[in-house]
Amino acid sequence: MNTLGTAGGRPPPAGRLDRHSAPPTQMAPLTYLEFHLVFVLPPMVALGVLAIYRKDAWWGPQPLSGVAIVLFLAFVYTTPWDNLLIAEGVWWYGEGTTAGQLWHAPVGEYLFFLLQPVLTALWLFQFPAIRDRSLRIGAGRRVVGAVAGLSVSAVGYVLTGTTATFYLGAILLWAGPILAIQWSFGWPYVWEIRRTALVALAVPTLYYWLIDRLAIDVGLWTISSQHTIGIGLLGLPVEEALFFLTTNLFVVQCLYLYMWLLDRAGSGALSEWKATVLGTGPEPEIDG
Repeated sequence: MNTLGTAGGRPPPAGRLDRHSAPPTQMAPLTYLEFHLVFVLPPMVALGVLAIYRKDAWWGPQPLSGVAIVLFLAFVYTTPWDNLLIAEGVWWYGEGTTAGQLWHAPVGEYLFFLLQPVLTALWLFQFPAIRDRSLRIGAGRRVVGAVAGLSVSAVGYVLTGTTATFYLGAILLWAGPILAIQWSFGWPYVWEIRRTALVALAVPTLYYWLIDRLAIDVGLWTISSQHTIGIGLLGLPVEEALFFLTTNLFVVQCLYLYMWLLDRAGSGALSEWKATVLGTGPEPEIDG
């Protein structure tokens, strides 16, 4: 069994970080691509069929365009971050588990960037939520949202200063700008639909925690003990748990905010919001 630490799995590339070197172990029972075929694609197909045939679910050009935006942003924003952490030796892959490599990451990793948001989005489509809420939430509240998100990055920056908290800090530092954008745009709206959003967030997050722990246990990838604080959540390194919670939060907030924006644009309220942003109209406060 590969667990958190320097024992087991294939060590980082030779000559990169010798302190992460580890003795070889038996080949993992499945490859990264097989992992997707077994654990990601089946629920994705099932949820896609449900979204198509359930009349109460979201489907069509508008929600799917939101997914396309999420996929583009996820790929562009995650690729350099992920590759830098692999190069640093924060995690590595089991012998024979990967096929093909672009930069430092295997092909299966890039597929993960795309498949995870799709699975989360298809689950979210089962719980559509749009409220008749003005886009004008008040400048003060936008500042609060932006500051909260950037504060996450600030904490992350401090934590990257020590090896043991490096992975935890890297997640927070990377997550903060996205959270700042989303929260400054519409955190009161997300709070209003929080019960529905929590369902959309919790289930895929728990599922990814489960399959991530399985992947670690069978040696598909190994997390460095030197870059983590050694605390587990349901047997999963807390950093991994935070990563999937954060990335799924990105997807959930983005899609609900995007659909809210499209709904308000369709109702003619977008011009009022533009007037507020440009300072040519009143800016009333709303209930949170």
